[in-house]
Amino acid sequence: MKRILIATAIMCLALPLCAQTPALTTSKKAPKMNNGKGKQEMRETRNMEKPYDETINPMEQIDKALDEARASNRLVICQVGGNWCPWCLKFNAFIRDNKELSELVDKNFVYIHINTSKENKNYEALKRLGNPGRFGYPVLVILDHEGRVMHIQNSSYLEEDKSYDLKKVMAFFQNWTPEAIETLK
Repeated sequence: MKRILIATAIMCLALPLCAQTPALTTSKKAPKMNNGKGKQEMRETRNMEKPYDETINPMEQIDKALDEARASNRLVICQVGGNWCPWCLKFNAFIRDNKELSELVDKNFVYIHINTSKENKNYEALKRLGNPGRFGYPVLVILDHEGRVMHIQNSSYLEEDKSYDLKKVMAFFQNWTPEAIETLK
C-alpha cells in the first residue's frame, strides 16, 4: 500500500512538469507520403457511372440474375467491389464504352455489380461467391445456372497501365461464354 501511495505522489508531482514542457505535450504527425495518385484516380472517376447500389440485397440480386440467366441461356458474371473503388468504376466504364465488348458481355452474361463497402460488407453474399475479395477489387465471379462458382478472376491480370487491356478482357469473356464452355463438354 505504501508503494502505491509513493507512486501516486510521484505522478502527481511529475504531471505539472510534463504539462509545462511543450515537447512532451505537443504531438506532431508524420508528414504523409502521398504522391497524389489516389487523388488523381478519384478525380478521374468522379463523373463515371456509379454501378453499385448499396441498398440492394445481394443475395436476392444474385437469385434474380440466375433466373434471368437460365431463361436466356446466359451465365451470371458478378463484378464485386464498390463505388469507392476507382478500378471498379474504370472496369465498368471500360466494358460499357467499348461497343464490341459490351455486346459480347450482354449476349453471353447477366452482368451484375455486388457491393462491398465499410458500411455494408455483405459477408453472406461474398461467402456464396467463394470469398473473392482475397484477390482485391474489382474481382469477377462467373456463376453457372445453378449458382455455382465456375471461375473467380483477379482483374489485375486484365490491366494495362492506368486502364484495362482490350485483348485480355475480350479473351477473358470469350473464354467463358456458354458456347465456349459447351465446346469443352
